[in-house]
Amino acid sequence: MKKIRIVVVDDSAFSRRTITRMLEGLESVEVVGYAINGEEGIQRVIALKPDLVTLDLEMPKMDGFTLLRILTTRFSLPVIVISALSGADKVFRALELGALDFVSKPSGAASVDLLSIKEDLQKKVLQILALKPAVPARSYPEVDTPERSASVSKLSWKAGLEFTSAIDLVAIGTSTGGPPALQQILSAFDQKYPFAIVISQHMPAGFTKAFSERLDRNSQFDVKEAEDGDLVLPGRALVAPGGRNMVFEICGGQVTVRIVEPTAADRYVPSVDVMLQSCAGIYRKRVAAVILTGMGNDGSKGIQAIRENGGYIIAESEETAIVYGMPREAVATGLVDRCVPLEKVASEILIAGGFS
Repeated sequence: MKKIRIVVVDDSAFSRRTITRMLEGLESVEVVGYAINGEEGIQRVIALKPDLVTLDLEMPKMDGFTLLRILTTRFSLPVIVISALSGADKVFRALELGALDFVSKPSGAASVDLLSIKEDLQKKVLQILALKPAVPARSYPEVDTPERSASVSKLSWKAGLEFTSAIDLVAIGTSTGGPPALQQILSAFDQKYPFAIVISQHMPAGFTKAFSERLDRNSQFDVKEAEDGDLVLPGRALVAPGGRNMVFEICGGQVTVRIVEPTAADRYVPSVDVMLQSCAGIYRKRVAAVILTGMGNDGSKGIQAIRENGGYIIAESEETAIVYGMPREAVATGLVDRCVPLEKVASEILIAGGFS
């Protein structure tokens, strides 16, 4: 079997050795070289022609961001960023620049704690390997019709008028490729609309606060990391905290967030399935579920609960999904109402809400 060839770029000798050992613990992987800075990284990529690069962002001479731009634009190489929690905002910048995914490593000097990322790193490399097989032929609704295009074009002038919404909640689930996709959707809304947004983005603990703050800076909605007891309110967007699940209950006549620990059955966390199943019975037909880019099948069970309660379901189409895994699995259920490219998701949400 042909092995996947990886170049490790990190200015720490300890990190390079440790990451190399972890990667070579996979039979399908061969670390063909390493680099201590961005300039050397380019040389290694040209000479060794790897299939994937792992990248530290803070390095001397040419930094990781400059190298990342070159790797994704000139070489079209998948990149996994390996960064400490202290650089959370930098990680999201890297994802916006084209990094496929990231692994959170312990902060501080060389430490055996770095071994704690082994399982996460190996899993994400194997997921990238799984992207290679051809995707089955699609069988989802047509992306556009003249009538729908005309209604979308009216959104800009209708948005400033008084209106009531046909939906009270938009529930969005995503994984790999999700951070830039979510930023594009939330920044597309020209004002606060009379519905709430809840988001489950697969992400480790400690990163979602910085991620929520980054989304908030570019959105008309008030975006925050969800906390236990938060109210689900129109004009507010709540992001499930990394490593935990977000569910909902009626308390004092208002929908309230409960943050709960994942169970052994939750393969992906924060779980999109758990979030959707929880909100379906409360909001019934007044919820729109959105499944965006990501590996795996999280969300495919949750949309069944959405459909059973009369809700509306949107999936991102293959043409824009960085990883057409979660949307593909959603479409395969036969329950998706609309499958559209990322740039049309916000408009599709507004159409579902009756703002057209």
